[in-house]
Amino acid sequence: MFKLFPVKGGLENVQGFFCGATNVGMRTKPSGTNEVEIAGDVAFIRSATPCDIAAVFTTNVFRAAPLRHFQKYPKDFQTDFVLINAKNANAMTGEKGIEDIDTLFASLAKKINVLNPVMSSTGVIGYRLPIDKITSAFETLDFNAKNSDQTAKAIMTTDSFKKELAYKVELEDGGSFHIAAICKGAGMINPAMATMLCFIITDADIPKSDMAELLQASTEDSFNRISVDGDTSTNDTVMLLANKQSGHYHKEAFEEALRKIMFELAMLILKDGEGANKLVAFEVTGAKNQEEAKKASRALSNSLLVKTALFGEDPNWGRIASTIGASGVVCDERTLTIHYDDLLIYSDEHRELDKEREEKAYKIMKQESFKISCDLGQGEGSYTSYGCDLSYEYVKINAEYRT
Repeated sequence: MFKLFPVKGGLENVQGFFCGATNVGMRTKPSGTNEVEIAGDVAFIRSATPCDIAAVFTTNVFRAAPLRHFQKYPKDFQTDFVLINAKNANAMTGEKGIEDIDTLFASLAKKINVLNPVMSSTGVIGYRLPIDKITSAFETLDFNAKNSDQTAKAIMTTDSFKKELAYKVELEDGGSFHIAAICKGAGMINPAMATMLCFIITDADIPKSDMAELLQASTEDSFNRISVDGDTSTNDTVMLLANKQSGHYHKEAFEEALRKIMFELAMLILKDGEGANKLVAFEVTGAKNQEEAKKASRALSNSLLVKTALFGEDPNWGRIASTIGASGVVCDERTLTIHYDDLLIYSDEHRELDKEREEKAYKIMKQESFKISCDLGQGEGSYTSYGCDLSYEYVKINAEYRT
């Protein structure tokens, strides 16, 4: 048996880790605002001892330079340092982008001993890193800081709030360990690992052999199930670092804690979807198999017509049915049923909404979160993905992304 307890704060809870951030001028205060504090734009996560590391990266063919640099290391390498920057993705920058990372790490090594440092970047695609600005951060960063709040804010782009969580896991034998994470993401979110950065750290004594397995499984059950706008970035990254300093580990307990923290962060990303007002679960059951259920569910979470109907709070089940029919799965209008929460919206016998059911549907769609359930009546396959509405604000944010 084991128990999970949420703890206040984030990365600072994990034994042997340090983190912090600074601003070097890549992120500036918007003109005409009264904002006093400007978030950092260069951040770090450091361990006092070498860490095993596992990572899941974007499915986008045009992987950014930090991801390609990571893959230059041997398969089972260890690290003790992650460097992160905002405002510049260092993507589509060719070999020069990778060389720039080596230049940064050479400069970093003059300030602090680092083992196989890795980098992660987020921001605008197509521009090389401002080397001078980022290296200037090494003069001001406190590498012994434990400031998760600062670090979580520094990695934000169009996010409207920071995303950090931490848990303590108590084991039956009296031992315990911590796991904590920060992430960023609000736009370009697609269930193909989502457009995001996520850094998970733990002092659990987890075997290296378990890390990739559990991280991949938890990614499939969290970040791979969400969609804001159906776009997949060049920089998507989820990293798990373990320094083993607690001396304790229990696979089932760690798996539960990892799944919980990643799923909760995924829901925070959806809640913060650019201009989003609603978080909706798209549950598909009765599909021919799980793969078909996943295909239909993801089609619903990605559909612009469905998203705009959610924003308009319009219980137009035709958009749901049409999206399922266009997804390519085996389905039949005679066996299909659609529910909003527990309210029947469509079936073969109830193809038109009467006044009473339509009024109930409106009330459901005014909620901040609810579930749309679709039973295809074809088999045992089931899958749930998660999405949000698409608003005017989304267009405004992305139209002005570089300005």
